[in-house]
Amino acid sequence: MELKTIKAVYFVGAGGIGMSAIARYFISRGVVVAGYDKTPSALTAQLEKEGMLIHYEENIDEIPHACKKRASTLVIYTPAIPESHKELQYFRSEGFEIEKRAQVLGTLTRASKGLCFAGTHGKTTTSTMCAHIMHQSQMDCNAFLGGISKNYGTNYILSKESEYVVIEADEYDRSFHWLRPWMSVITSTDPDHLDIYGTKEAYLESFRHYTTLIQPGGALVIHRGLEVRPDVQPGVRIYEYSREEGDFHAENVVIDNGEITFDFISPVENVTDVKLGQPIPINIENAIAAMAIAQLNGCSANELRYGMRTYGGVDRRFDFKLKDDRHVFLSDYAHHPKEIYQSARSIRELYKNRRITAIFQPHLYTRTRDFYRDFADALSQLDEVILCDIYPAREEPIPGVTSQLIYDNLRPGVEKSMIHKEQVLDLVRGRDFDVLVVLGAGDLDNYVPEIAKILQQK
Repeated sequence: MELKTIKAVYFVGAGGIGMSAIARYFISRGVVVAGYDKTPSALTAQLEKEGMLIHYEENIDEIPHACKKRASTLVIYTPAIPESHKELQYFRSEGFEIEKRAQVLGTLTRASKGLCFAGTHGKTTTSTMCAHIMHQSQMDCNAFLGGISKNYGTNYILSKESEYVVIEADEYDRSFHWLRPWMSVITSTDPDHLDIYGTKEAYLESFRHYTTLIQPGGALVIHRGLEVRPDVQPGVRIYEYSREEGDFHAENVVIDNGEITFDFISPVENVTDVKLGQPIPINIENAIAAMAIAQLNGCSANELRYGMRTYGGVDRRFDFKLKDDRHVFLSDYAHHPKEIYQSARSIRELYKNRRITAIFQPHLYTRTRDFYRDFADALSQLDEVILCDIYPAREEPIPGVTSQLIYDNLRPGVEKSMIHKEQVLDLVRGRDFDVLVVLGAGDLDNYVPEIAKILQQK
């Protein structure tokens, strides 16, 4: 279905962060936008305010009349929705055009210059950084992000003039194979989603195939030292980056008094005295990748400096909720061992001589089963670890797979305990903390505002 023929779009699974960005795109085009989601949330409430029609009961009768016209309605669904879903079955039986979110993004990358950010971790922050640099520059951009940008209060950026679209390229369910990037970053390829891929080799092969999809004339900016072997088409340039080495890297890094500055070394043009608006050590590397893509697409040295200085971060990505003389409290979406390792390392680098406590809710039984030793190693960098029950998301329990596996493998000397998430607020009320971080991609984040309030009152 061509974009110009679409008069209505219906989302089966409307409230996910990625789906909501596409919903906002179609709202901006003035078509009827509606959908189903299992539970109301702050995001669905905001979408309703913006004009989306959402219901929360699996019911064909609730589908708006405008979305029942097959010739002019596009149906978009998330892989988290089961095939048995009544509304999805209705649209299939009636012969509607039904696409995954990634297929829709693929259409947009063919119609625009797609700047795509892939990787096991780091892609949300890096893509949001690049989108901010581009949006405030002469180049501008559209963007479909995997998190809520604090600069814009949304996961979608609209430009009616720019030919660029920044997209987070998701490897789950091989979704990123639908994309046709103009340029791409690959931040990391640490195996994940082994419930889908089965083996590390299949995971790496998926990334190799992704590199073949970059359009001739474009570029791949890949983190130095990854196991994946790029297989780009003729005419695609390959650059490497990292914090300290590669075609793009940082020099003269200064981390002092809560601020970070560095020089950006580039084959295009070096940029001195870059200051991070969100001064976190891991963001040095994220900034290098974001600046590389922005610079390769025409952003000037001053635009790069301004973009990085004014970058405000992403909700739930190293997200400081409280910083005063007595407490530091932050929330971080980190849910893969390498992400937790980087998060813990960055916190330790920022707060060298302070006591750091993490409350961690593992995400998925399969991920815990596959990586519990790696989780334990990453968390063992901290002084205290409080483990909650596993957040199941789309999975059924696996016998013998619980947070106890991580607990038992934490290194000697790490203070540790296990609680149910419902006990978290009472724990915070009854204890004092120096530096506290809530980690994970589950629903523990729902408690974060109340934890911040309790700590503030102390």
